[in-house]
Formats: sequence, C-alpha cells, structure tokens
Amino acid sequence: MRTFFPSESCKETHLKSIINPQSWLQVERGKLAKFSSESASSIESLIKVPEPPILPFFKPVDYVQVLAKIHEELESCSPEERSNLYLLQFHVFKGLGEVKLTRRSLRSAWSKASTVYEKLIFGAWLKYEKQDEELISDLLSTCGKCSKEFGAIDIASEMPAYKKLNPPGVVTTNEDPCPRTVSFRIGDEKIACDRQKIASLSAPFHAMLNGCFTESLCEEIDLSENNISPLAMRVINDFSSNGLLNKVSPDLLLEILVFSNKFCCESLKDACDRKLASLVSCRQDAIELLECALEENSPVLAASCLQVFLRELSDSLKDSQVVELLSNTNRQQRLIMIGPASFSLYCLLSEVSMNLDPRSDESVCFLETLLDSAETIQQKVIAYHRLGCVRFLRKELDEAEQLFEAAFNLGHTYSVVGLARIGHIRGHKRWAYEKLSAVISSSTPLGWMYQESSLYCEGEKRWDDLEKATELDPTLTYPYMYKAASLMRKQDVQSALSEINRILGFKLALECLELRFCFYLALEDYRLAICDIQAILTLCPDYRVFEGRVAALQLRTLLREHVESWTEADCWLQLYDRWSSVDDIGSLSVIYQMLESDAAKGVLYFRQSLLLLRLNCPDAAMRSSQLARQHASSEHERLVYEGWILYDTGHCEEGLQKAEESISIKRSFEAFFLKAYALADSSLDASCSSTVISLLEEALRCPSDRLRKGQALNNLGSVYVDCGKLDAAADCYISALKIRHTRAHQGLARVHFLRNDKTAAYDEMTKLIEKAKNNASAYEKRSEYGDRDRAKADLEMVTRLDPLRVYPYRYRAAVLMDNHKEKEAIAELSRAIAFKADLHLLHLRAAFHEHIGDVMGALRDCRAALSVDPNHQEMLELHSRVNSQEP
Repeated sequence: MRTFFPSESCKETHLKSIINPQSWLQVERGKLAKFSSESASSIESLIKVPEPPILPFFKPVDYVQVLAKIHEELESCSPEERSNLYLLQFHVFKGLGEVKLTRRSLRSAWSKASTVYEKLIFGAWLKYEKQDEELISDLLSTCGKCSKEFGAIDIASEMPAYKKLNPPGVVTTNEDPCPRTVSFRIGDEKIACDRQKIASLSAPFHAMLNGCFTESLCEEIDLSENNISPLAMRVINDFSSNGLLNKVSPDLLLEILVFSNKFCCESLKDACDRKLASLVSCRQDAIELLECALEENSPVLAASCLQVFLRELSDSLKDSQVVELLSNTNRQQRLIMIGPASFSLYCLLSEVSMNLDPRSDESVCFLETLLDSAETIQQKVIAYHRLGCVRFLRKELDEAEQLFEAAFNLGHTYSVVGLARIGHIRGHKRWAYEKLSAVISSSTPLGWMYQESSLYCEGEKRWDDLEKATELDPTLTYPYMYKAASLMRKQDVQSALSEINRILGFKLALECLELRFCFYLALEDYRLAICDIQAILTLCPDYRVFEGRVAALQLRTLLREHVESWTEADCWLQLYDRWSSVDDIGSLSVIYQMLESDAAKGVLYFRQSLLLLRLNCPDAAMRSSQLARQHASSEHERLVYEGWILYDTGHCEEGLQKAEESISIKRSFEAFFLKAYALADSSLDASCSSTVISLLEEALRCPSDRLRKGQALNNLGSVYVDCGKLDAAADCYISALKIRHTRAHQGLARVHFLRNDKTAAYDEMTKLIEKAKNNASAYEKRSEYGDRDRAKADLEMVTRLDPLRVYPYRYRAAVLMDNHKEKEAIAELSRAIAFKADLHLLHLRAAFHEHIGDVMGALRDCRAALSVDPNHQEMLELHSRVNSQEP
C-alpha cells in the first residue's frame, strides 16, 4: 500500500527536495544530473525495489486439486451448501488473479442461492464489483432493455410469514364465564378490548385473560407500567380484530414491536417487523432502525436495513454509524440480521473495507468477525491469513505472527511468507531462509516460494532463487524488477532495460513502468521517460511515484520543460510511426499528449480505448470509452462510442442497434465499421459475410484516418479469406500495408499459406517480426508455416516473449506425446498450469492422464477445468467418460 504525500499541490522547490538534493530532475531549467558515479546515491534512492507484498489471498499450493474437490462437492451437495462452495471457488480464483473467473464464481453463488440472505449478499457483491459499469445499464435502457438483475429484493416476500397456531383451550377457575370485554387502563385512559381476541395474540395474554390468574376475572387491567401508550394499545386492539396495521407511524410501530416482543405476540411482531421493513428507504432510516431490529429479534427489518447498506457500498463503510452497527455484532445478532450467511457477509465487508484502507480499525473489526463466523477449515484459513496481513500492515507483529501461524498450521502454506517476514524484521534472517527452504523441500515448489526465499540470501544465491522464481512463475514482477535494478546499479544499462522490458512485453504492470521511467531519468533520456510517465497516467490518472511521495502528473509537468514540444502534425506522425511498429505503450503516450491539444478528444479517447484493450487493460479501456462518449462532437459519433461500449461488455445486439441509429443520422466510417464488426460477431449465418463485406466497403468510402482504414482493410481481407476469395483478400492486405498497417502481414501470410506457398507465408511473417515491437503473436503465427525445428524455435521464442500464451506449451506437449514421452508431455503442461488456470491446458493434460491410465489424475483435471468453464462441451464429455472409469 502506498504512503501518500500530504500535499497535492506542493511547490516545485518542495518537490525538488523530495526527489533528491543532487537533483535527478531539477526544477530549474537547464541540464539535469548526469548518470555517473557521482550520482550513485541518487540512483540508489530512485531505483529502490520494494519487497513484494504479502497478498491477503487464499493461495493453496495445489489449486487444481482444490478446484477439483470443490467441483466434486458441488455435484453432490445439498442446495444450502452451494453458495459457500462457490465462495471458496471465488477465493481460489482471487488468489490466482483471475478476475473474470472470480466474478463468474460470485454470479454462480448468487444464482444458486438457497436463501434470501445469500441473494442479498452476492447480489450486492456483484453490484460492487461492477460499480463502474452503471453506464451500461443506462445504455441498455436506451435500447429498450432493462438490466435489473441486481436490483433491490423484496425481503418480506422472500421470508416466510408467521403462521398462527390454534389457541389453547379456555381454562377457567370458577363456574362463571370470563367477562367478554376487558378494559386496559393506561394512565387516565381506558381501552376496551375483546378479551378473546386479545388472548389470541399470544400464550401469555391467553394465560392472563383466560387462565388461573386474577386478571381473568377482572374487567379492567392496568398496563400503565408496560411502556405502551393508549394510542398504541388501540392499534393493537384493532389488529386483534382484523390482523392489519394500517396507517401507523414508524414511532408507533416501534413501540408496538417492543410490546409484542415482551408479550410474545408473534403475529403482531411479524406484522410490525414487515411494516417497518417496508418503510426503510434510505441509509439514515436503516441506521435508526437496525439497532432496534437486532434488540427485538426482527429479521425482516434487520435484513432490510442491511440491504440498504450493502446497496451503497463502498459509501456505507465511510459512514462511522454504519461501521459501528455492523462491526459490533454478536453471533445472535448476526443470526437475526443475516441468518446462516454471516461468513459470506463479512467476507464482502472486509474486502470492501480493505480496498478503502487495509490498515483501518474497521478492517480489523470486520476480519475479527469473519474469523468468528468461520466454520470450515478453509474459511478459518482465509480469515486467519487476511487478518494476519492487516495486522502486519499495522505493524502489530505479535498478533500477525499468531494469525499466520494458525493459518499455516491449518495447511495454508503461503502464510509462511508472513512468518518469514516477521522473523526477518526481528533479525532472524537465517531462520526465515531455513523456514522457506523447508517449505520448498516438502512440497511442490512454486515461484512465490523462491521469490520469498531470495529476500533472505545474498549474491549469486539470491540471483539463482530469482531466476528459479521466474522460471516457475513468469508472472511475478519482483524478480524482473530486482534484477533490472541490480544491473542498473552496476551501470549495465542495456541488460537492465532488457530485463524490465521482458515483463513489460506481456504484462503492463505500473510498478514496472515506473522503474523503467526511473532508468530513463538516470540516462537523461527524457523523451522516453515522459513516454512512460504518460503511459502510467493513462492507466492510472492519480498514480504516485517514488513510494507514493510524488504525483506522477507533477513529475510529468517538470519533465515537459526538458522535452521539445510537438505540434499537432508532429503528434500524428509520431502516432503513425508507433502504431505501425506495434508499439502500444508508445502509442498510448502520444495520444495522452495529443489530448492536451484542441484536437477532437472523442476520437483520441476512442483510439486510447482500442490500445488499452489490446494491452489487456479492460478497466482503463472502459474509462477511455466513457470519456470518448462524453467528448463526442456530435450525436452520431456519441452513438458509435455507446455501441462500442455495449459491444465490449458483451451486448452485441444492442451495439448493433446503436450503429444503425448512428448511420440513420449520418453515414460515417466508424458507424459502418462498428455495424460490420458487431454483425460478424453476432451472426453464425455464413450468408452474412456478403453483408459484412458491403458494410466494410461502405466504411472505406467514408472519410477517416489511415490508422482506422488500415484496420478496416485488414478486417475486410479476413472476411474475403473466410469466403475463399483469396485474390480480393490479398489486394486488401497489400492496400493496408501501403498505409503502414503492419499487422496486415499476418493476413497476407495466411493467403500465401492457403495458396500452398508456406515459404512465402513464413517470409511474410518474418517481415512482421522485423517491423513489430511486440511480436510474440507474430512468432506464434509464423510457427505454423515452418518445419518442425523452425516451429519449435519460434514457439520457444514466444514463451520467452510472452509466457502467458498457452499454445506453445500445448504444441510442445503434443510433440512429446507423439514421441511417447508421456511424463515429459505432462510436465510441460504442468509447467504452465502452475501459474495459469487455463481450460485448454487442463483439458489436454486430462486427456494425457486418461491415455496413460491415470484415471484419478484425469478426473482431477476434468473437474478443475469444469470449474474454469462449467459448460465446455468437450470437457463435459471427457469428464463423463473418465468418471465412468473411476474405481
């Protein structure tokens, strides 16, 4: 977590002193500090690499086994157990960093909820996860489609009403019948009531009015000492006759609720509970009523109050009154408020609170309640480890150690990271190293184990551990950053840049961009430095550098003084150069700079969103799409951006509708392009190809810049290829290449291949590799056109450039399998599965296990794969076949 510098508007002189007195980036105009031995202390201060954080996630050593076990239990468990299993699945995917899969698990928990409490929690959780997508609901409504799946629940209708039992028989103590009417005196007033109707309200009233008590013979009973007003008693009398509470004020309802609870009038209490619940309309109502609901055991009212809080996350947890109410509950109160779903509720509350401030007292309170609510071993592990992480951040080391120890002893190996860090802080570095070494030797080694081990050794040993960490899990950023920083300190500049570029080639991590930015500062390459800082600001406008001490925006302002300004024409030329060389980060930077000019911002934000999608930054891409919509210069342009927003969020038909609305106003390139794109994606009918072709041709006849026309020509070529019109496709690709749409080499290579000229196809992909800056995909595609040795070499290069691409692992495993090297084939797949929960890798490994007769291994992989995609048909068939072989 970043430590924020207190002033957002610090003066330049203050900023200068923060960065360094020797001045890496002097505020005064002129030359900046040289990268030399004299500036070693400056280098050291700026390229510090912080220790990797202790992640507050559930991270089992063998996540495949855990997912398989969850899936197996889901197949046989009762409906009441399903949501908890999906929540556990959510935690596994959270630990793997699989955002889409975590949301799918939450959706499954919501859709399979067996109680209103679970629907309430998981609906609110999904709404919280999608809080940035409220625009989508608004856009859908403009298309005549209403999205209310996570709307408010009518809790009263979901909870069973009190069923009145037949009253016990009348018991009298004398021969005279009880008086039919009884008057209740409250102060100076008397309320005449029907004795038997009042008696029917509860067993205590029945005993008092019809039993062996003195009151059964009295025509007047004094209730003055029972905290009930005459007006409330009249309402109770009316209710005893007609069973209704009409036009009763909230204060009076509360008074009656307390009275009904005291005299066990269950039907009256239930009616008050429901009536009060219907009156909860805002957070203040809920605050005022929840405490009473918990005191008076009113579940409908309590759940209704809770719903208001949950629907306003995270604002609710910024309200101290709400936090106090939710954090100071005992088990009985939680049972009233949320039934048996206490663990799920406090999982949600603790997650939101930690996102707001993981060090806060509120986070601690919610996590302590989470721990108190935990029932299964896995739930206790999750709570112990999370709370341990928060205690560690708060520097409460004794408490953190106990919590990590508890989680570790329950089988959560990852909690050893917390124990090792605490041991190191206390000066027990060797103990920490030995603790990690013991874990590595006693379980399947994972990347994070070697990464952590590297913190407690020096020299070559540390370097070896970091290399091993990257080998086992190339997605870990710390090893690249540490090695790059170490090389930079030794003034091995090219090696340092090469190391940090390795990860930036496939994972756009902000901390890695920041480190490279510092390298460029050291090299006095301010043009590249400002490129990275502008890319950072595109991804995160509020980002702060140097351990959170300085706003990136301020630093960019200072850098601008040392970089030559570009005209708008210069910017467009730079953008074409970067776009054609497939330099996505460079393109982002140029667009960021162009947005400062008077150029049409809608178009630029739209280009920005396309780049961010290509860089796998969906949240930032959505933000840019929304900005494009806000800055659209016309109605027809705005409709196009709305269409792309809908299309990108899976609403293809609605995106198509927006495109048609735009065309009806004005025929434009983007509207036709969107319509063609959406139509091609939404229709399985091969005959729609001709329509897509005509739409793309219409688009190309409309004015646009070369960047988009190149994309349209490329897409048109792809459609022609699918239709078998290779000559027309080749013409499109060649035209695209003439306007420097570099990716068209890939399409042209495909045409050569379909013409049975693999050599020309291979050469075409080589041209793309030579031109493109980010070319892992180009190597992967070229591998299809070379012989086996060339393909193997290309795919090894793909894995070096982007280890997240799964095809190379599958290819190598298949080759090994063909050569009857079954163990090596399975090991190749396992290498990638260890850090990437991929359906295709799991599917292939399951098939390999089945082939060698390892039924249990095949069944495990099938179940884990079905956790990733429960509806994958081939996987379902394989699972059914393997399941029938289970001994």
